[in-house]
Amino acid sequence: MTLLRYPVRALAGDYARATVGVMLCGGGALLAPPVSAAFWILAALAALFAGSAAWTALRHATAVVLDPGGVAAAGPRPARIDWPALDRVRLAYYSTRRDRSNGWMQLTLGAGRTRLRLDSALDDFPLVVAAASRAANMNGLALSAATRANIEALGQQAPGPRAPAALPGGGWGDPAEWRR
Repeated sequence: MTLLRYPVRALAGDYARATVGVMLCGGGALLAPPVSAAFWILAALAALFAGSAAWTALRHATAVVLDPGGVAAAGPRPARIDWPALDRVRLAYYSTRRDRSNGWMQLTLGAGRTRLRLDSALDDFPLVVAAASRAANMNGLALSAATRANIEALGQQAPGPRAPAALPGGGWGDPAEWRR
């Protein structure tokens, strides 16, 4: 059994941005007349930054337990996915720069109605991806091309069959064939 957490150093930037946002927008809202548009805009922005702080605190309070039988999130929003029940795996990369040189990955696992999302700020994130990849292979899951490429970008072998390629024309088939 391996216990993984989101380290404070990985969340410090999120905490800092949320704190500065709440202070600036909340302070501005307190200084604006309550009936003005500025008040409502700044109050809404302060609420968004407060929500961001709450989401960061939720991630900080979550522990991920990886064991031979599955993966579980322990904390305010507990969830468990057993490897034999795994039916969805998606590993997405979200870039923060146009040249795709910086960003984060998000692993989404599903089993029935249960869904577990983990991001690359998690300690030993590649370990979870490797375990999910093995489970996907054992369950015969077809992984999308993007998921396979992201697994390989982590230096791991993408397992199992490939997902069917999209149809020409963006998934709707060939437009010339629509009228037939």
